[in-house]
Order: sequence, then C-alpha cells, then structure tokens
Amino acid sequence: MAESMQGLKRSCRCAETSSQDIGKTVTVMGWVQRRRNLGALIFVDVRDRTGLLQVVFDEKSVGSEGFRKAESIRNEFVIAVVGKVQKRAAAVNEQLKTGEIELIADQLRILSESETPPFPVEENSQTKDELRLKYRYLDLRRPDLQRNLMLRSKVAYLMREFMADEGFLEIETPILCKSTPEGARDYLVPSRIHPGGFYALPQSPQLYKQLLMCSGYDRYFQIAKCFRDEDLRADRQPEFTQADMELSFVDMDDVIDVNERLLAYVFSKAVGVEVSLPLPRMPWKEAMDRFGSDKPDTRFGMELKDVSSIVEGCGFGVFTGALSNGGSVRGINAKGQGAMPRKKIDKLVEFAKGYGAKGLAYLSVNADGTYKSSFAKFMSEEELGALVSALDGEPGDLLLFAADQDKIVWNVLGALRLELAKELGLLDPNQYNFLWVTDFPLLEWSEEEHRFMAMHHPFTMPMEEDWGKIDSDPGAVRAKAYDIVLNGTELGGGSVRIHQNDIQEKMFEVLGFTKESAHEQFGFLLDAFQYGVPPHAGLAYGLDRMVMHMVHADSIRDVIAFPKVKDASCLMTQAPGEVDEGQLLELKIQVRE
Repeated sequence: MAESMQGLKRSCRCAETSSQDIGKTVTVMGWVQRRRNLGALIFVDVRDRTGLLQVVFDEKSVGSEGFRKAESIRNEFVIAVVGKVQKRAAAVNEQLKTGEIELIADQLRILSESETPPFPVEENSQTKDELRLKYRYLDLRRPDLQRNLMLRSKVAYLMREFMADEGFLEIETPILCKSTPEGARDYLVPSRIHPGGFYALPQSPQLYKQLLMCSGYDRYFQIAKCFRDEDLRADRQPEFTQADMELSFVDMDDVIDVNERLLAYVFSKAVGVEVSLPLPRMPWKEAMDRFGSDKPDTRFGMELKDVSSIVEGCGFGVFTGALSNGGSVRGINAKGQGAMPRKKIDKLVEFAKGYGAKGLAYLSVNADGTYKSSFAKFMSEEELGALVSALDGEPGDLLLFAADQDKIVWNVLGALRLELAKELGLLDPNQYNFLWVTDFPLLEWSEEEHRFMAMHHPFTMPMEEDWGKIDSDPGAVRAKAYDIVLNGTELGGGSVRIHQNDIQEKMFEVLGFTKESAHEQFGFLLDAFQYGVPPHAGLAYGLDRMVMHMVHADSIRDVIAFPKVKDASCLMTQAPGEVDEGQLLELKIQVRE
C-alpha cells in the first residue's frame, strides 16, 4: 500500500552523500534498483538521477514493521528512507560515488509500488529500441540516458550564459508561421478561424531573426524548436532543437570569431575538452576533392585523389567513358588492406552502388610489388604503376576507384572512406576535429526542378568577386556561407545575409521567382528591407547533434527525451493518430482514402 510523504522532507539526493556525512541522519527518496535479502539484513540499492546509495535494513534499527515492509519492496518501487550514514561494513565499491558508505535505515515509507518492468532499468541496455521507446518513461530512468539529458541541460545553460555575456538578447520567435517553398517539406497546421488556410511549423527562425536585425536588436539568440518533414536517419528527427543566432554590422570573420569562442567555452565547461583556436578552415571545393564530403571527417587519411589525367588515354572504357561525359576518375588507398578477400571487396562494391556508383574498380598491390586488379587487362604496367604512384600505394595496399560525374564520385568515395574507417577502427571518439567549411557554391542545379536552387537559402550573400558571373555562369558563384563540422558531422551552418535590394531581386530572379511570387512568399521581409536594414549574418547549431558527439552516442535519440522513430511516429503515444470527425468538420477538412 502506497504511503504519504507527509512529515518527511528529502534532505539530499542519493549520491550527494559521502564519507563526510558519516554519523549524520539523512532522508533520501528514490527508486529501488536492487534488493538482496540475507535473512537478518536486507540490502537495497536506492537510485535517483545522481546515482545509487546502499541502504541497510536491520530489524533492530528499523523495527519489525519496517523490516516487514523492506521484505515486501521490489525493483522500481519508490521509497523514502530516513537513516544514519556510516562507513560500509563490507568492502568498498569503487564503481560507485557512494561506494565507501551505506545508510542504516531508521524509517521506511513505500511511496509507490511498481509492476515488474518489461525490461531491466540498467546502463547500456541490450533491450531492443522498439521496446525501450514504447516504454520511454522507464527507459529514461537508465543512468546513462539521465547523464545525457543532464549534460544537454548544462550545455543549454552554458550557451545562454556565454551569449548573454557577449551582448546577445534571447528572443522567442513564433511557432505558427507562413509556409515558404524553399528547403525541406513543412509541417502544416490547419486554421479553424481561416478555413482552407494553413500555418507552417518553422524549419528555422530564419526570417524572424533577420527581421529582428531590421528592428535594431543587434544580437539575437534563441534555443529554438524547429520542424522538418523529411526522411529520418541517425542524426535527424522531425522536430529538433537549434541554438540560433543573428548579428548586425558584422562579416563572416566576426561570426566565426564569436562561435569559436562559444565552442571552446561550452566544450571545456561541459566535457573538459580544450578546443585549440583558431579552428582550421577549408574551402568547399577542397573538402569535396580531398574527402568527397562537405562535412569531412579529418581524424584519418584515406583522402581522395583525382587520377583523371593518368587514365584519360587508357584502354579501360569505364574510366574513359566517364571522362568523355565530363566526369572524373578518383581513388582512395585503404592502407594495408591489399589481402582483403574478394567476398569483402564485392560487399564494398554493393555498398558503393547504394550511393549511385555503377561499380567500383580495385587494384591490390601484392607483397612482391605485382598487381591484382579488376581492370589490369585493359591497362599497361606503366599505367598501373602510375595509378599506384598517384595514390602513394605500397605493397599490401588496396586501391579503390570510382568513375562518373563528380557529384556521384564524391558521394561514393566519401561514403566508402567512412565505411572503411569504421570497419578498420580508425575513428577515435575522444578526438575532436573541428573544421570550418567555407566558400560554398551559392546555387546548385536541381535535376527534378530543372532550375538552380539556393544551396543554403535565398538570402545568402554571394562573394562580391563572383557576382559578375551570376548571368553567364551561376553555378560558379560562391556564397559567403560557412558550416562548422565536427568529426564528419555538420554541427551548424550560417551565412552573411543579403541586405541590398538589387542583389536580393536578382537572386530571386535566378531562382525562378517573379517579383510577384517573391513578394507573395516573402513580402513581409522584403517590405521590412525598404526601411533601413543593417548588414547582418548568423549561424545555427543542431543542439542535439552537438550533445550526441559530447556523449559519444550513435544516435540523437539518445540525447532527446521523447524522440520519434524512422517513420516519424512516437511508439509511446502512438502519434500521429486519427482525430475525431468533429474536429475535422470544424477545420473544414476531409480525409480522402
């Protein structure tokens, strides 16, 4: 039978007690992690968010009624215990913060009983994700998840503290917004008051924070909820949290400076990682050429090498065909993997096909300096030797090549080097390689839409020295955009914004907007720009991704309290679900089969 707390006040949390409290009487409350009945003594590990404390029930101290209650408690019962802290009678448990002490109970109250949980509440649970997410309220009791969420709270606090000291104002922006066509799909919210009208949940506070700069707030910051209706993966959720900022009267270097200091502050205070400043910078084209990715993991080598000039006259049609179609041939060197079995190489070929490759060519350098290759019969010894030399090949190495359009070759080899690095254990989770990627293309061609799209968004400032190419060669115009990358993950991105009307109008024209359609979508921002707009720039971090790296989690689900699964549903609440027919009628909505 559950009892009341009346008259009892918790004096400390479980792991806040220590050897300095020996002899003191304390009151702790928490969940039963484990109970061991030794007959004359009952040992109970009590758990709260700070850790475990061993409680000893002895009939002499707790009384016969209290001892009977102690015999009845089970895992996950919620209990309150009053007792005296003493040095452990048995061996010290060095795995626990409270391993030197125990609590001799004087009084016990059972505040709540529990059914047998569907899985053990323990660290590093081996229970299937689906079951844990269905009972997320139990899963969240696990100490490792609790540590993750407590660290997340600390990171948010540290960010706010730093930004306030730097003169940023925390201002909330709306959740119910206007839908805009650029970017990912919006989540739409129907309006009851305006039948047929819809709000959109914000993909980011982008337009509002630019308006705040127009309004003279100078430095804005917000930890903001954002929503995108897109396919999920390990580091993506339909709703996520951004640490968002915008600054007036600045250029790219000013934004990078404040953010480097922010990162150094937060990583030092939160996880004791000292970030060496300034952080390295790398142009987008160099990142793609060397790593096949605009978010390169620089903790290991295996860099891409362009061998197009070496193979342009060879007899291998796969290589020459790619070059004649305007593509390239590039390779990576998997050092020491020359003896990789054919079966494993075939798996790598299938992996590459998943990223758009038609195939994957390989060349093994044998111990005696001879070659084993999927294309050796089409090339001379001299040509093969030149390829090996270009990739710094040595006996025992495995060289892998992709030939296609640049975009496909980059995607394939970029993904392949990461896959090999995982298999070969080259990724050190305790190494933090930060990198700014800069000089992004302003625009990218969309085969689906048959037009240029903004690589970041339509308000990104072009490089002044490239603006003259906007009509003759739009794809060659670079943007004043910058991403902050950590160990192959984009932590955040931003840009200097357009504040001149003529550049903004031309940008809309290149993106296929008429003046009317641009005004229809973004009129409130364009109108605001008629009344004096300062030069401004900003950046936004994915807070979930940042904390994921700090705790070495494989998924952002491990740093979000109530995450969704791959189909954007919640296994615990069964959202999304059907709604009452009356609600749909009120909203003037009919659901079609």
